[in-house]
Amino acid sequence: MKKAYSTYRDTQIPWIKKIPEVWEEVKIKFLFSERVEKGFPDEPLLAATQAKGVVPKELYENRTVMVQKDFHLLKLVREGDFVVSLRSFQGGLEYAYYQGIISPAYTIMKPSSKVFGGYFKYLFKSKNFIDDLTTYVTGIREGQNIDYSDFRDSFSPLPSLLEQRQIATYLDHKCSLIDIFIKKKTQLIELLQEERQAIINHAVTKGLDPNVPMKFSGVDSLGDIPRHWEVRKTKYLFKEVDIRSTTGQEELLSVSHYDGVTPRSEKQIYMFMAESYVGYKMCDPGDLVINIMWAWMGALGVSDKSGIISSGYCVYRPIKPNTFNWRYLDLLSRIKPYVGEYTKKSKGIHSSRWRMYTDDFFQISYLIPPIAEQVQITEYLEEEEERINRTIISIQKEVELVEEYRMTLIAEAVTGKIDVRDWKPEKETDIPEGLKSALS
Repeated sequence: MKKAYSTYRDTQIPWIKKIPEVWEEVKIKFLFSERVEKGFPDEPLLAATQAKGVVPKELYENRTVMVQKDFHLLKLVREGDFVVSLRSFQGGLEYAYYQGIISPAYTIMKPSSKVFGGYFKYLFKSKNFIDDLTTYVTGIREGQNIDYSDFRDSFSPLPSLLEQRQIATYLDHKCSLIDIFIKKKTQLIELLQEERQAIINHAVTKGLDPNVPMKFSGVDSLGDIPRHWEVRKTKYLFKEVDIRSTTGQEELLSVSHYDGVTPRSEKQIYMFMAESYVGYKMCDPGDLVINIMWAWMGALGVSDKSGIISSGYCVYRPIKPNTFNWRYLDLLSRIKPYVGEYTKKSKGIHSSRWRMYTDDFFQISYLIPPIAEQVQITEYLEEEEERINRTIISIQKEVELVEEYRMTLIAEAVTGKIDVRDWKPEKETDIPEGLKSALS
């Protein structure tokens, strides 16, 4: 049961209406001073990240621009400092877990004796605080910075050092439980995704009858297949078609290893858009479309609609219309054993330059169950996929709710809406009700 402080008072902090009577409100400039120390070229290079705080560049997974010279001009960051990053308006006041040097474009905040870093680490990541940072944004480019001269005159809540430490300890404990919960749920989602792929792989290569007589497919990675299925090289199953758009007005399609052939309009990530799509290749429902540059990653699939795709892709149309059910062909062509075959057939000196051309693709053999059996397999897999997807969506919603709980908990603790001064991590009684079953 959450407990509040006995008395509160109004504040002049825009994003907090009230704080506990025993807390202070102090300007940032009296809590932090600016550290401007240079001339430490032998210190490790640091990166300011929203996910991990300020850490050595080699621990930061994403690519960052590496400074090649003038290390002596970089600013020194000491462990426990805060770095105002170039994305501070998104919550980029980052805690330094290491000592090192960083770009002189950053502002380094050195904590005073009144500050316990663990408390401010959470305060600076609380939603209302981040929202308030927009008040201090300067510049119009992406990666805006805050106006530190204004920000340093803003007010912050200030519990006693003992309370700051207690709040940080409380949140460390609670957030670690939440992290365990999320990790378990993430692992469960990964297992479900693996199960889904295993079900697909088995159904499209072995069929649905476990008692059917089997034979060797002739492809080592596929192993045995039902005896009554055919195996034929793709050069006898497909013809390459190269029909170009004269208007560029047809629906633009995308080909990826995640979801095969889908409308470009459904993509959530930024993608380059051409001024004109005249000359793009056209495809029809049932066509197999292959991104020859990324075939080795599984970037291909069967289109279920008419549209246009990049002129650099290949379009293959079944020679006989009733050879494949389009959904079965889409699933079959993208299973792991076939992706391995595309990798073997791709040519180039490096993976980033591998290409699978038509002559190479036509050397691969595809499985051909009877068309009625293909339909049965796809209907079965649609049911299985729906079942697994429902479970995954349910788990994802749980994770979202727990993430919201974490944000609320942090906001309540750092602003004094809850009193944790007497809190102790006794056994597992502090686990939120919604997490107990997952952590048991």
